[in-house]
Amino acid sequence: MKFDLHVHSEYSKDSKSRHDDILEVARKKGLDGFAICDHDTVEGGLACEKKALDLGLELTVIPGVEVTSSKGHILVLGIRQNIEPFLNPEETIERARKLGGTVIVPHPFKRSSHGIGSFEGLDIDAVEVFNSRCLFNKANRKATIEAKRLGIPGVAGSDSHIPEMVGQAYTEIDTSENNLKAVLEAIREGKVAPAGKNTPTPIILKQMSGSAKRKIKKKLFRKA
Repeated sequence: MKFDLHVHSEYSKDSKSRHDDILEVARKKGLDGFAICDHDTVEGGLACEKKALDLGLELTVIPGVEVTSSKGHILVLGIRQNIEPFLNPEETIERARKLGGTVIVPHPFKRSSHGIGSFEGLDIDAVEVFNSRCLFNKANRKATIEAKRLGIPGVAGSDSHIPEMVGQAYTEIDTSENNLKAVLEAIREGKVAPAGKNTPTPIILKQMSGSAKRKIKKKLFRKA
């Protein structure tokens, strides 16, 4: 099964990806499913899951969230309630476990995307060792080396903020059943392998420019 485990929708402030467009691209690219991981809200994932079911699509949408912890971002898949941001990583993961979540550390060594850094000792199910939005692969390589050293499964995600990049990176999941329970169980059991390609550099630079402009506007608004 091919799943993009890190997709942002219009429910994230830094993305304008409509659910209809995400679903269409995922279908065209031959994905079996994907996880919607908007920043600090599960609402986008729940809405996209419902839309896929209403349309009768043969795609499994995993509702998830990219939680802002005090040290960096943490992906939690398969939950239907929000987790309070800015808790420390251990507290964030503890909340995730109580909600039945599957926990993945995304882009740990990519500081520009709020990577958490070292994940040694954390109760996690997997590490995102290939993030397609890494302009240089140094952060991905470091994540791969560290995950192998600690014996933690490695996964991949596009970290898409625009529809056409959905599926640029994905995770091969070894399960014969394409449903939420089976897919999450396979991830927790480490039956995964990262795959895909880097996002084209011009697109990354365009997104970085947009992010910088939003930060400047936010600062000017605060000063006004």
